[in-house]
Amino acid sequence: MPDHKPRDADVVGAAVPSVPGEEHEGVLGPGHRALSIGIVSVVLLIAFEATAVGTAMPVAARELDGISLYAFAFSGYFTTSLFGMVLAGQWSDRHGPLAPLTWGIASFGAGLLLSGTAGAMWVFILGRAVQGLGGGMVIVALYVVVGRAYPERLRPAIMAAFAAAWIVPSIVGPLAAGTVTEQLGWRWVFVGIPVLVLLPLAFALPQIRRRASGPAGGPDAPGASESAAEARRPGASVDRRRIRLALAISLGAGLLQYAAQDLRPLSLLPAALGVALLVPAVLGLLPRGTYRAARGLPSVVLLRGVAAGSFIAAESFVPLMLVTQRGLSPTLAGFSLAAGGGTWALGSWVQSRSRLEPHRERLTTVGMLLVAAAIATAPSVLVDSVPVWTVAAAWGVGCFGMGLVISSTSVLLLKLSAPEEAGSNSAALQISDGLSNVVLLSAGGAAFAALGGGTVSHSTSHASGSHPAAFAAVFLPMAAVALAGAWVSTRLREHRP
Repeated sequence: MPDHKPRDADVVGAAVPSVPGEEHEGVLGPGHRALSIGIVSVVLLIAFEATAVGTAMPVAARELDGISLYAFAFSGYFTTSLFGMVLAGQWSDRHGPLAPLTWGIASFGAGLLLSGTAGAMWVFILGRAVQGLGGGMVIVALYVVVGRAYPERLRPAIMAAFAAAWIVPSIVGPLAAGTVTEQLGWRWVFVGIPVLVLLPLAFALPQIRRRASGPAGGPDAPGASESAAEARRPGASVDRRRIRLALAISLGAGLLQYAAQDLRPLSLLPAALGVALLVPAVLGLLPRGTYRAARGLPSVVLLRGVAAGSFIAAESFVPLMLVTQRGLSPTLAGFSLAAGGGTWALGSWVQSRSRLEPHRERLTTVGMLLVAAAIATAPSVLVDSVPVWTVAAAWGVGCFGMGLVISSTSVLLLKLSAPEEAGSNSAALQISDGLSNVVLLSAGGAAFAALGGGTVSHSTSHASGSHPAAFAAVFLPMAAVALAGAWVSTRLREHRP
């Protein structure tokens, strides 16, 4: 893999010359307004789908007589999204992000329609898999759009806008989806969302075509390697090796998730096969040196996985802990995490301040320390004398730290990527994010079950018999992982002669 060194902002930035007067405007200035509104609206609708579909899913599985296959509706989405990320990364590097973004949104919408009109559970799961393929393509293509269409000084702000786009859906999404499911039926939650995507596309696609279409930098781009120039040659084929690795990582992740859902001795076989597929695929798709936290881009990619995996794995058990150990209703337990959306966006906004740009690496260290502290504090409510609002306060702090870290890793990745590598590197960042969720959730779930956690269902009100030590076995190791992330954050800056 070629060396990953920061390039000049005008090289990594927009694919076309900037319009006079844009040098000092913000993301909502005349030159960027339509593009910003369009791509943030796409993120908004993806966020709404993520929160709304989860609410309607149990009803869909019950009506389709597919409760036993319920978990595959989630794992099907994730495994195909990994493949979509790699595909979109190569596609964007060779021909620009316009085509993968368009096809990704089309696939995302087609999957929603397929699931919403399904008459059997296997068709519903197939729709989720098609949707996941599109979702993986969209998120990587959006990162490439940001890298090409926005100068370096505006990227922290647009990443903060992406984070802010999740606030309203995280609050309104479940309520709206629940109302639609009860009044009109669960199918309308799925078939209604694709229509809403048309308006943001009308804003975004013409601007993307003007600012970010075509190969990165052209064949004579400064610093372009011979291999990159060959990749940009019209008609150049995709890297078949990376496609095979993408298939391996998708299949391996699926097998690992399947094994984690069934802890019988026989499940060790798919788990071992999943690991055998995952390890070489991860080594081939992530930047060289990621596993050992090499300085620069490898540590940025590793930090993203460590932060996302440890936090999401711990967060998954918070409502369950509050319901089974402190007697809260599922609704109140869910509301304990509601403030996190606002503090996450606040942390993302803080990292976007221009005067903090020289201290970005330190911001990520502070963020990871806050995440580790929040995860370690959460199980204190297992002691009856500790008020339950402690979790809400701690999680608000942890989400603030995540806002600092997640947006900063996105900004740093684009800063450290050559133009012709932005797509592949963005795919690596998303793979690290998603795969760490699977691995750490599987490990946490296995530890939880082994220490008497009981049967964990997607409806927390049906979980019972959980021993307090089982929750400690999840939260404390995840806090240690987050603390290790604080060390990784000290290796984000490359040594320069």
